Amino acid sequence: MTNKGKTAGRKSSSAGKPSDSRAGKRRDRNRCVGARVPELGYYLIVTDTEETEKNYFEGLRDSIPVELKNRLVIKVEKAKTVELVRKALERMEQESQYRIPWIVFDRDRVEDFDEIIWTAEKNGVGVGWSNPCFEIWMYAYFGEMPAIMESYTCCERFAEKFKKVTGQEYSKNDRDIYRKLVEYGDEERAIQIAERCYKKCVDDGKKKMSKMWPVSKVYRLVEEIRGKVSQKEK
Repeated sequence: MTNKGKTAGRKSSSAGKPSDSRAGKRRDRNRCVGARVPELGYYLIVTDTEETEKNYFEGLRDSIPVELKNRLVIKVEKAKTVELVRKALERMEQESQYRIPWIVFDRDRVEDFDEIIWTAEKNGVGVGWSNPCFEIWMYAYFGEMPAIMESYTCCERFAEKFKKVTGQEYSKNDRDIYRKLVEYGDEERAIQIAERCYKKCVDDGKKKMSKMWPVSKVYRLVEEIRGKVSQKEK
């Protein structure tokens, strides 16, 4: 074979690769477009922990009645705190026609807490933030959201409350945490308590979420999902 023939062969081979790649991308897009859209929505919840929040929302997902499981989908993914919004937006672009994106994270010691929330809201991403930590939301299931500023104190006191109410030790990696909260606590009352605490901070003139405590906006997400389930159960 001549050098010219070899060159032509190389060009032909390399030219085929981008075409294959584009075809693959087209197949991916078509697969997304052709996917069945759940009637009640497809929630994408991105959190910065593999433990409490993830276990909680997977428990909420698993509590949905069998007959509604294909009509309301909840997918939980993990990302670093600073990448929560980016991850949610990326996933929404891939399957934008049926994703309802939310991020869930704690105040704890996050320096850009307010900025992350503002960025998410500006881009249409719901935010289930908690100050000081997710445990303050779970506290509400047992009838109160005490005024605690530090996350470690909140975790310790919630663990004490949890054991007192349930007779069991609290563990952040408890995969059954949602069921236990619903069994021993009151979810509807928890939503009411959380809403009241948030409104009090607003009425007190607090504008930055990092200054609002004890507060958890997780109640908005739970209320929304539970509302959809309840409507279809009637």
